[in-house]
Amino acid sequence: MRILGLDYGDKTIGVAVSDPLGWTAQGVEIIRRENPAEYKKSLKRLSELVDEYNPEVIVMGYPKNLDNSEGERCIKTKAFAERIEKRFPKINLVFWDERFSTIAAERALREAELSHEKRKSVIDKMAAVHILQGYLDSRNRG
Repeated sequence: MRILGLDYGDKTIGVAVSDPLGWTAQGVEIIRRENPAEYKKSLKRLSELVDEYNPEVIVMGYPKNLDNSEGERCIKTKAFAERIEKRFPKINLVFWDERFSTIAAERALREAELSHEKRKSVIDKMAAVHILQGYLDSRNRG
């Protein structure tokens, strides 16, 4: 059983996938788009990834504010999540608090001594890894 992790943003969607046992998350790719309101290409690529990995669950990072309130990014994330649920009705979609996921990803990439340009090119994929790994760890503890 695989689980997909998504870090949804205005121009990119970081994608991660679990191993078949659901223990570890690995980065897959970054889906890029020019227009924040354009979903077709993103959903098409996501469909290809769903066909490839056959996930039971999609974990989507939920970008709450530090004070636990929900802002504009939460609204955009929910709108995209609705499209995912319509496209893949048999796959359970779960929101996961993504606060600090990008910070953790940035820290890990700096510790790996990657250049600024290289970090910039993979940060969303690494954020998806952190989101998915947090979900997997919480599931495996309980």
